[in-house]
Amino acid sequence: MGVPKLQTDSLQGVQKENHFARAMNIKIGIIPLPVYVLLLILITVFVMTHNVKSDILSSIAIMSFFGFTFAQIGKSIPIVRSIGGPAILATFIPSAVVYYHLLPKDIISSTTEFTENSNFLYLFIAGIVVGSILGMKREVLIKAFVKIFIPLIAGSIVAACVGLAVGTLLGLGFQHTLLYVVIPIMAGGVGEGAIPLSIGYSDIMPMSQGEAFALVLPSIMLGSLCAIVLAGMLNVIGKKKPEWTGNGKVDRSDQQSTNLDQEDKGEQLFNLSLVASGGILAVSLYLVGMLAHDFFGFPAPVAMLVLAVLIKLFKLVPASIENGAFGVSRFFSTAVTYPLLFAIGVSMTPWDKLVAAFNLSNIITILSVVVTMMTVGFFTGKWLNMYPIETAIINACHSGQGGTGDVAILSAAERLELMPFAQVSTRIGGAITVSLTLLLLHQFY
Repeated sequence: MGVPKLQTDSLQGVQKENHFARAMNIKIGIIPLPVYVLLLILITVFVMTHNVKSDILSSIAIMSFFGFTFAQIGKSIPIVRSIGGPAILATFIPSAVVYYHLLPKDIISSTTEFTENSNFLYLFIAGIVVGSILGMKREVLIKAFVKIFIPLIAGSIVAACVGLAVGTLLGLGFQHTLLYVVIPIMAGGVGEGAIPLSIGYSDIMPMSQGEAFALVLPSIMLGSLCAIVLAGMLNVIGKKKPEWTGNGKVDRSDQQSTNLDQEDKGEQLFNLSLVASGGILAVSLYLVGMLAHDFFGFPAPVAMLVLAVLIKLFKLVPASIENGAFGVSRFFSTAVTYPLLFAIGVSMTPWDKLVAAFNLSNIITILSVVVTMMTVGFFTGKWLNMYPIETAIINACHSGQGGTGDVAILSAAERLELMPFAQVSTRIGGAITVSLTLLLLHQFY
């Protein structure tokens, strides 16, 4: 007996639907394959018709497509994927393709304009920092934030001494090594580090700010790259030595990653009303931080971090909103990291400055600073009964490219939960480094 025609058509329709459904299960990052192909076609058409806009919809499509593409390539290369390949490729390959004019100008201008005008980076940092802090247990938060300064201070002092010794022995000179290699690495990035340093240097020494900026920026770029690679290597070591890592937890007394009970964890995280409340709270705290910066010159991310800690310590919001904020941080870490890294690579990472630092003496000196910083963090953290891999990664952020470096380093280490501590390392550590350097330079130069 034959199958009725209507039933045959129905079966064929189901088979076609199943083929498409199976294709939707194949993903590039988080993007289903058919959607990925559609985005490729759309972006190509927009570029060919010179109709690439910098609005939020176009920017999400472009940044997601390229960010997850480069990250997927990084995940597919055997050795590279073990040392933070997805984060490295999502950040530095876009920088290279921009420099060598391999990316359409419309894509570059659209991405740069959106990144610079939307404050997208700080939205990401606000979501991660506030959510991570409110997701911690109070007693762990207190212990961890008090303890974290010890490996940071110890690492900075020892790394500075080692870097000075290595750079001087390699012929860079004591003054050059100190002012243009060691200090820039620990200065807190470009905006909070290289710019104030270059302004200070030009006021005190006979050079222009442009000359000073060109001297300090390559060390920051290469130091950040070294920190990213080493953080990725620590992630591999942590998988082989699980007793050395808390997988995002800092203090060994922390037996849970959040203050959520296991039975209601899933329900709370997917309550959209609570997630929305947590997101608005994070944005509001950052805006308060911006006012603190305008009136008192206090870095906005640090002010936001302090406020989030106070809210957690004094229980100023209910646990339900804390859980919602934690859900926001998980969303950003899953969906936004690689698109953001692509934007950072295109608009904030000058490839020529990175390449300028690639001479043997510079590489060895910069590597000695970063390795020492992380090694001291590792053993100091172990001595303090903290997870040594986590403390080493936090110290690595003191060698990074500011907030952008924190994102790349923690992404390579697969530990974005450490963002609050990374901000302490980068912002506070960098501010102290720059202030002390300029104060002492003014007194003795």
